[in-house]
Amino acid sequence: MTGTAGAESAAENAESAAHRVRIEYCTRCRWLPRASWLAQELLSTFEAELAEVALAPGTGGVFRVLVNGEVVWDRRDQGFPEPTVVKRLIRDRVAPGRPLGHSEA
Repeated sequence: MTGTAGAESAAENAESAAHRVRIEYCTRCRWLPRASWLAQELLSTFEAELAEVALAPGTGGVFRVLVNGEVVWDRRDQGFPEPTVVKRLIRDRVAPGRPLGHSEA
């Protein structure tokens, strides 16, 4: 595969994966490491389904996870999420019925 063909294939995959995740985190609380770790977990799990995972700095103790603009987790209402819980919530929206392997045990 040439470099051009690989770039075209990656672009096609990005276009077909239309789902976007946004993780809003509080900079004053120093929650960037938690947000970036969760982003890595989501990108590893849903690499074919997600077009992007964005990290959005904020203040005021915010830690929210949104999928396509819909809030699926808010720390203020639910505390900090376990990664497996967030993965299930996102899976239900971007790849319903897809098994998550050992995460669902």
